[in-house]
Amino acid sequence: MKIYINGNAFELPNSSEQNSIEAVLTKTLPKKQQQQSFALALNGDFVGRDEYQNTFVSDNDSIDVLFPIVGG
Repeated sequence: MKIYINGNAFELPNSSEQNSIEAVLTKTLPKKQQQQSFALALNGDFVGRDEYQNTFVSDNDSIDVLFPIVGG
């Protein structure tokens, strides 16, 4: 299965088990980024953090992960 995160293609192994957003982020984001605050959209629709475990991705889905920019 191919998905896109911030425009970059990622291949996920095909399996009988669906991939939740939470599982995809664990597999693709560095640990440091996983611990940061961020907003997420699946195919352009906002998904709240409490929905990551129960929202599943499909082939060719697009995930946008938006990190806040801090500084002055």
